[in-house]
Amino acid sequence: MSARYAIYFAPLRGSDLARFGDHWLGRDAESGESLQPPSHAGVGDAELRALTEAPRQYGFHGTFKAPFRLADGADVQHLHAALSTFARRQASFALRGLRLRAIGEFLALVPSEDSPPLSRLAEACVTEFDAFRAPPEPADLAKRHAAGLTPRQTELLARWGYPYVMDEFRFHLTLTASIPDEASRVRLSLLITSLAAPILKQPVPVREICLFHQPDRKTAFRLIARFPFGA
Repeated sequence: MSARYAIYFAPLRGSDLARFGDHWLGRDAESGESLQPPSHAGVGDAELRALTEAPRQYGFHGTFKAPFRLADGADVQHLHAALSTFARRQASFALRGLRLRAIGEFLALVPSEDSPPLSRLAEACVTEFDAFRAPPEPADLAKRHAAGLTPRQTELLARWGYPYVMDEFRFHLTLTASIPDEASRVRLSLLITSLAAPILKQPVPVREICLFHQPDRKTAFRLIARFPFGA
């Protein structure tokens, strides 16, 4: 089966952050609706669509457990039940704010300061739901190795199916595809910082986890369920 699931952070429905991210990417991953990107000088519609094509396929999110195929014997009903039980055990918290950062050659929003509760939540998602994960397909492993991994990342990929977990975890909300040209990255950084200024200082509540689904590799991910924290 080619269908994949992912456990993500997604901003609260209707929040300023959700509206900004969805419109920037041009798509609401929960409704599946295409959205009009913000109008601005210096970046044409075609350029912006190209810059956001890759992250648009995943929806505006932060990764807790990266996309995975269901393991043999696992089914989505049991995954839903496990997520609901897990979420009820979690306590809500908030990030103090966000900032724009270049991660390699792409741009993303990241927490303005370290958040131990966020790191603990991500680690718990990786470990507690690993029984639902089928081993990565050879093509996916080859793609990861081709991107260049450290020895530690290679170890994590072999154990958890994804190299950027545990001590390599860096929470981020991706806004662009790779932008190899530094001058273009700087230009986009200034634009995004200006557009996002009203939300960057706002606290970001983390009080639910979200399940995303991709029926096949040619179809975009959809947010199919939210699991609130607490009883």
